[in-house]
Amino acid sequence: MLVIGLLGWPPIARVVRGQFLSLREREFVMASRTVGASNPRIIFRHLLPNALAPVIVAATFGMANAVLLEAGLSFLGLGVQPPTPSWGNMLTDAQSLTVLESMPWLWIPPGAMIALAVLSINFIGDGLRDALDPHMLR
Repeated sequence: MLVIGLLGWPPIARVVRGQFLSLREREFVMASRTVGASNPRIIFRHLLPNALAPVIVAATFGMANAVLLEAGLSFLGLGVQPPTPSWGNMLTDAQSLTVLESMPWLWIPPGAMIALAVLSINFIGDGLRDALDPHMLR
């Protein structure tokens, strides 16, 4: 999980950089420069609030991706090792054909929880974007 977390920040950093580069050319930033606002004031009062919504959406998609990546790696035996519970390990335990046919309650709950967790994270990110986006306040 530490490696997934350490390798998951570059896409979010690219989104932040792209938003800042896009926003710094807008009229409200030029107007702030014209009235003499300092760079930190422009960043924290104008750029950051306008760049926050896409960053939150990208971060929540990254979290959902991390859940799927961990479950997939654990399913393949490359993630969390078997004594430690993981949804991927639970799916691995229910992998044989006899278990799939005769005891579906062993694989349905972990698969449903993976899907529910990913959907929940995405819906939370979408709700936060709607709540925090300055353009939606109109």
